[in-house]
Amino acid sequence: MAHPVESISSIKLAWAVSWSAFWTGFPFKLIVALLLLAGQVHPWEGAGLVTLLVVSVPIDIWAVGLTARTVFLERLGMEVQGPVGVSLWWQGAVLGALVLSGAYYAVGTTVAVGQKIAAAIIALIKNVYSTLPIAEQITLELLLWTIPTAIVMLVCVLIWLQLFGWCVKRLVVTSGQTISASLLDRVRQWDYARVPADPTLVLVSFAGVIVTLTVVFWVLLPVTTPTPHPDYPLPEVEKVKKPVKPEELIKKTEATLEKAEAVLTALEKEKSKETKKGRGK
Repeated sequence: MAHPVESISSIKLAWAVSWSAFWTGFPFKLIVALLLLAGQVHPWEGAGLVTLLVVSVPIDIWAVGLTARTVFLERLGMEVQGPVGVSLWWQGAVLGALVLSGAYYAVGTTVAVGQKIAAAIIALIKNVYSTLPIAEQITLELLLWTIPTAIVMLVCVLIWLQLFGWCVKRLVVTSGQTISASLLDRVRQWDYARVPADPTLVLVSFAGVIVTLTVVFWVLLPVTTPTPHPDYPLPEVEKVKKPVKPEELIKKTEATLEKAEAVLTALEKEKSKETKKGRGK
């Protein structure tokens, strides 16, 4: 009689475990990233990236163990004993490092070769059709080197899934025990396993963790109101000029002219007085 694990392909089994584990641990990693951002530490570089990777290790181990047991019980009808999360995590990490290092050179070589081939094809097309538009040229170049690059990346992912699937199957064969129960009974068994023995304690613990994370988030925030960054000064705001009213402008001009006429009249009077005094002498 064939082993139950042989009824599913390695790639499909690895995908079921890894994809479910990713989305199971992603919310917790997102919380850590938000806390780092609140503390003005970027989670994608330097100390922030190291912190995020270190915190992600126990999260990934827990997520892989949880989802793997679910997949084994639901799809294979088997229960695996032992540290499933730790075993699958370190094997997947080693395979990922090996495949990623090979993919780095494979993808880089594919991009370089693809761009050279694309340039040669574009030059050949221009010799025949000299008025090739820029938009069509850019689109053609992108298609010529991005499609092979995407195929190489997909092949690398499939290689990792195949290798990781073999590791999962080996773990099931060596440590798994077949459960003689229907699918409904297996689902009920897994539901009962997820129900905590003390729901009140779990609820209080969960609420305490949420409150603690919220307090830490607000404590890490540097300020409560947004302030401009010194590297990005705000643009100067021009003062809004009041609209000019022709009536007011005419009145001001007339008042200015009247003042000028009064000054000229006073100067003429003074000048005439000085002239009369000079003649009298």
